[in-house]
Amino acid sequence: QVQLVESGGGLVQPGGSLRLSCEASGLDLTDYSIGWFRQAPEREREGISCIRSNGKTIYYADSVKGRFTVSRDVAKHMVYLQMNSLKPEDTAVYTCSTECNLLIGAARYEVTRGDGEDDYWGRGTGVTVSS
Repeated sequence: QVQLVESGGGLVQPGGSLRLSCEASGLDLTDYSIGWFRQAPEREREGISCIRSNGKTIYYADSVKGRFTVSRDVAKHMVYLQMNSLKPEDTAVYTCSTECNLLIGAARYEVTRGDGEDDYWGRGTGVTVSS
């Protein structure tokens, strides 16, 4: 059974760092892309990154590029989101999924499972950036 579980969220001061984890149990990461999303209160969900199944092709939304870094450990079924130079506007619930959907400049980049089935989603972990 596939399950995505995020962890690592919490309260951090502006300028600080956090590393989020997405445990993708039951999933071979070499077969799936993993997208990170976030949703702030009263705002639409925003796709912020995508790591493709090859592990080498990685995309970031402009809002996090240069500050956030995605990595993965295939053997551990883990995907990580290293967040540096955090700002109050990064406050949100962060979720991982087998779907990728983000704006890169003016272009939308979207990846789904591709087999006609619904993508897997975690339940999210909250990040609050505040002094």
